[in-house]
Amino acid sequence: MDEQSRFGPATPPLRNSGAILERIARRLAARHGRAFSRETIAAYVEECAELLGARARTSHYLPVLVERFADQRLRALTKASGLCPGPVPHVLFVCTENSGRSQLAAALMRHRAAGSVEVLTAGSAPSGAIAPIVRQLLAEQGLDPGEEFPKPLTCEVVDAADVVVTLGCGDACPVRPGRRYLSWDLPELSGLDIESARSVRDALQDRIGVLVQELVDARPSASATTG
Repeated sequence: MDEQSRFGPATPPLRNSGAILERIARRLAARHGRAFSRETIAAYVEECAELLGARARTSHYLPVLVERFADQRLRALTKASGLCPGPVPHVLFVCTENSGRSQLAAALMRHRAAGSVEVLTAGSAPSGAIAPIVRQLLAEQGLDPGEEFPKPLTCEVVDAADVVVTLGCGDACPVRPGRRYLSWDLPELSGLDIESARSVRDALQDRIGVLVQELVDARPSASATTG
């Protein structure tokens, strides 16, 4: 999948482009205006532009990424604040660059969970793009990262998560009460030969299968919630 099909038509870079950020804020206000003020939404948009702008490799698509990042953070904040409790459990995958293992794990879980789990990703020091090896490993199974991209770790996504899975990011991920934390000690994909990288993917699939089943089994049944 090329950049244009993933991100849409190219737009001007965000430098000195307050009008673009204002349009993004207006669109997000239509989605999140019941939960948050226009000022709060605009502040999130501006902060997301700053966080992503420093490391972006595709500046012409940066407005698209800013809108997606701000939307994800606001949705996470909605759940974390109890304004709209999520109907499904949230799982957050965190690695250092958010370009390798966390993205691979997220795509595998989305496929395996088929909507029964909300999947988030973040990095303690995110890079500018998803690693090509991740795309290759997913393509071998007919999958792709979808609209995902490397993004920094923020408090909202941690607070919204029911399960936080760390993949080699050390102590960078804040510990919040009431969350389940898992540390999956698997090798970094960079520098691995293809067979070793496939072994990491297969190990992730096994662990994800177990975790998804646990989360699905732990959900209350419809009769229990309505009775």
